Amino acid sequence: MQHKVSVIIPTHKRELRLVKRAVDSVACQTYDDVEIVVVDDSPADYSERAKIAEYIGTVNASGGVQYIQNKEPMGGSLSRNVGIFAAKGEYITFLDDDDEYLPKKVENQVSFMLDNGCDMSFCNMIMYNDAGKVVDYRDHPGIADFKNNTLLRYHLTKNLSGTPTFMFKTEKLRKIGGFPDAKMGQDFYMMLKAIESGLEIRYVETCDIKVYKHNSGGISQGRNKIDGENALYEFKKSYFNRLSKSEIRFVKFRHYAVMVVAYLRNRNPFAAAGMGFMALVSSPADFFKEVFGFFGRIISHRNEEIPVPVEAKARETVTR
Repeated sequence: MQHKVSVIIPTHKRELRLVKRAVDSVACQTYDDVEIVVVDDSPADYSERAKIAEYIGTVNASGGVQYIQNKEPMGGSLSRNVGIFAAKGEYITFLDDDDEYLPKKVENQVSFMLDNGCDMSFCNMIMYNDAGKVVDYRDHPGIADFKNNTLLRYHLTKNLSGTPTFMFKTEKLRKIGGFPDAKMGQDFYMMLKAIESGLEIRYVETCDIKVYKHNSGGISQGRNKIDGENALYEFKKSYFNRLSKSEIRFVKFRHYAVMVVAYLRNRNPFAAAGMGFMALVSSPADFFKEVFGFFGRIISHRNEEIPVPVEAKARETVTR
């Protein structure tokens, strides 16, 4: 007998073709007992909302899908919480409305959790731009052990994210109250909460998630990204008494490195250059190690690039 797994997909003002790609990737999982919970956080007057509701109705023809419309926009954290407390599965995992699972994502992760008896697990993910090119690969090879203090220090420095990589035992996730209400860094604060709550957490060394980084749009773009990253850095400072000097240097380096990208996306190359200089002087050794490591990961995963643009692929899926 399989254990039911609920996949929660919050959506906010996303086009139907992208929501369809996300939902279809869950519907096509090799694991049989999967419930899809779509929480629509779009405004009532959003033009695509009725189309999304109609599409979910066709997916739900044989059951196994919940479609919940928020009465008014609540944000990503609280929308996920709506799904968490509506879910019927013994395990809960997540997917953003413009990303997708590979077919064995749920099977691989729930099997790992059953074998290891943990409360939560996280895995790897690969990231693409709109042209289908690999722009990042998130893995975590440097974790020494899975004691909560070790995970805390690793998370504060290198971030155990993002949200689609998380899977929880439902009872444990509900007991700790779900996601904190945060506009930015929701995955960071959720993982921190899980660690500090003493959950048994393990790492699944598989990559079954495709994440798409868009050139424009979304809460993580523009000024929101800049303000959110600055707020997160200030928050991390409150934990500096738990970190070594080298770990603090790395936190500073990583913050400035992330700000380089944020300012470039905000079309401010001068500020980006300044952040790049700050990243270098904060920790020269980490600067060169991480830069070479970043490009090395991209090069090693180039064979996984999508041969056609993501937008074209989505259109093809809709017209089948």
